[in-house]
Amino acid sequence: MKSKRTFRLFRHAFLSKALFACFLMLSGEALAQSGQRLATNQAAHQTPATVPALLLSDIHFEPFGDPAKAAKLAAAPASQWQAIFAAPSSPDQPQRFQALQQSCNVRAADSSFALFQSSLKAMRGHASGVRFVAVSGDLISHAFQCEYHELFPHSPPGGYRSFAEKTLAYVIGELDAAFPGAPVYVALGNNDTDCGDYRLDAHSEFLTDTGKEVTKDFPAAERKGAQESFAAGGYYSVSLPAPIENARLLVLNDLFMSSHYATCAGQNDAGAAEAELAWLQQQLAEARARQQKVWVMGHIPPGVDLYSTMRKLTDVCGGQKPVMFLSSEKLAETLTENSDVVRLAIFAHTHMDEIKLLKAEMPGTYPAAPGHFTIEAKGFIAEPKAVAVKMVPSISPIHGNNPSFTVAEIDRATATLKDYRVFAASNLTGVKAQWTEEYDFAQSYHAAEFTAPSVSKLVSGFVEDYNAGSAASQAYIRNFLTGSSSPLLSLVWPQYACSMSNDSAQAYKACACPVAH
Repeated sequence: MKSKRTFRLFRHAFLSKALFACFLMLSGEALAQSGQRLATNQAAHQTPATVPALLLSDIHFEPFGDPAKAAKLAAAPASQWQAIFAAPSSPDQPQRFQALQQSCNVRAADSSFALFQSSLKAMRGHASGVRFVAVSGDLISHAFQCEYHELFPHSPPGGYRSFAEKTLAYVIGELDAAFPGAPVYVALGNNDTDCGDYRLDAHSEFLTDTGKEVTKDFPAAERKGAQESFAAGGYYSVSLPAPIENARLLVLNDLFMSSHYATCAGQNDAGAAEAELAWLQQQLAEARARQQKVWVMGHIPPGVDLYSTMRKLTDVCGGQKPVMFLSSEKLAETLTENSDVVRLAIFAHTHMDEIKLLKAEMPGTYPAAPGHFTIEAKGFIAEPKAVAVKMVPSISPIHGNNPSFTVAEIDRATATLKDYRVFAASNLTGVKAQWTEEYDFAQSYHAAEFTAPSVSKLVSGFVEDYNAGSAASQAYIRNFLTGSSSPLLSLVWPQYACSMSNDSAQAYKACACPVAH
């Protein structure tokens, strides 16, 4: 009996110790897992959901601001231009520059050295920590070709191309220096060519050389492909930087698609645009296969050129076609058909701060409201494919707008543009200028993010607000011409609101010329 009792006591003690050991093991594992979850939660809390990026456009840098320095610039590499610009101006600089502007019929000044340097300083202050910089075209000043030939009437062969390339390299180099470690992505504008405004040859030496400059800091795995496509037509694909997840930027050279485009010899060349659109289709298909999110950036937007339409007194409601930015609707159609992967499109060109929506037009339907189409045969309302478009305002003040740039906040997981703020200079020269926040998109329009649904809702309200009386419409008119309180946009508000979301001539007419039923 005693041995049995001893055995039971021994077994009880052993089981107790074993259970206690198991408890310690399980507790330790639970604590470890809890610690891991805590660390993960802390890391997630410490890593912001959004990251900043800098958007700017239409810098239109003027290298001939002091004509007396032009010869030194032509003889020096772009790396030495900063010292030449920073040197004291020539005694007759104002008179010589004014004479140059008059010879080339330039209506106002573009971005001077002082303004460009002021903008760079302001960007460093208000956009520190940005993960990338996106420049949506027109780095070179207006009348660049005329000014060059006025100053170099006996320019050697290749002299103009060399000066244009060095001007681009200087502007890009200054942006690189202002944001070390942040990639600078550049689209070409209609002024950024080696043979004049709206003129360019595909597969040219200019594109080859400029492509090397634009892509020099790209990841090695992507640089070769980007240089090859840039040499072909000035367009390229590149991964958006970490911590933005699995996203790409497709940069277009939509000069080839412009209604004003011609080769350097003044000829039509539809093949250049067709090749670029085929490349775009391929890139979007590859992005879909890889489940990537895509941003698309170009210079000239699709849609109606309302300014030119109004200036020419085009009678759209009487049957005349509105003036279009591009020669066809193929770009808009390509983007909307791939709206499942295209998160955002960025354009510029107008120098104004604008919002647009590209949306698919469905056969057999008519516009019921921006963002919706009524299908009469089936009796329901369908949401079409759509892409939100941000039109970036300019650094150049040539249209009377104050210079400005945009700081965007991007969702790192979805590549969604969550919000943006526009900063503007207090004057047009940059001299002693104060750069302050002009407005915040989310606060001004009470929108949680800049996406196709939110932009569709916003634009719908603009179209319905025929007299521009709402707070949102008034805010848009106020922000349109940066730094100006001009109410001119309100005079054509119904037509303008229609142009925001009707990118084809037919859709625009249906909106701007309502038919009484």
